Amino acid sequence: MSNPTAAMLVIGDEILSGRTRDANMHYLAGEMTKMGIDLKEVRVVSDDRDAIIRAVNDLRGGYDSVFTSGGIGPTHDDITADCVAAAFGVHIDVRDDARALLAAFYEQTGRELNEARLRMARIPDGATLIDNPVSVAPGFKLENVYVMAGVPSVFQAMLASITPTLTGGAPLLTQSIRIERGEGDIAAPLGKLAEEFSDLSFGSYPFQHNGVHGANIVIRGTDGARVEAAAIRVAGLFDE
Repeated sequence: MSNPTAAMLVIGDEILSGRTRDANMHYLAGEMTKMGIDLKEVRVVSDDRDAIIRAVNDLRGGYDSVFTSGGIGPTHDDITADCVAAAFGVHIDVRDDARALLAAFYEQTGRELNEARLRMARIPDGATLIDNPVSVAPGFKLENVYVMAGVPSVFQAMLASITPTLTGGAPLLTQSIRIERGEGDIAAPLGKLAEEFSDLSFGSYPFQHNGVHGANIVIRGTDGARVEAAAIRVAGLFDE
């Protein structure tokens, strides 16, 4: 049985401009690996309505789960919720349960639940809320699409609240072997070994440090015995 699949959609001009370094993809990839969910694709799109709608529809049809980050705040460029609603063809408006969460939070903090903040209570019809224990404003799930915040601490908290509901598979196991030879020298025998162990993934990552160069060969798979056997074979190929 193959593992469930996932994709991620990162939304925001600030990511594409280089102003903000995305941390959520790295975190999501690690969590998915632990759960045995194969993260197969990550897309980054600008704060553009058509681009977001197109990406949501492409990804939700191709993967078991889609996780978005960014664009669910109170400002004019936070358009993710509206775009997801449009992608599914459903109505969106301020919802009572989301409004109640925000109203209680802002009353407690002595701040006004103004029109801008109320935008964060706009939820598409048919969606279920995703808990936000950090700043209260909820994310939401619509079918297989999970819409979450871009702020890393909030994204991580939201992800923690939904991971118990996700169906995982076999966790991905990894072995790394350091080979002090150039990639051109190891490519042919490594390629043959990858064909023999076609159920595993082989990656070659070159390094150069203090005059020593070579590559770290990383073997990944869900069968621990197969990963170990392949690692032994790799080490044996280049131990002379």
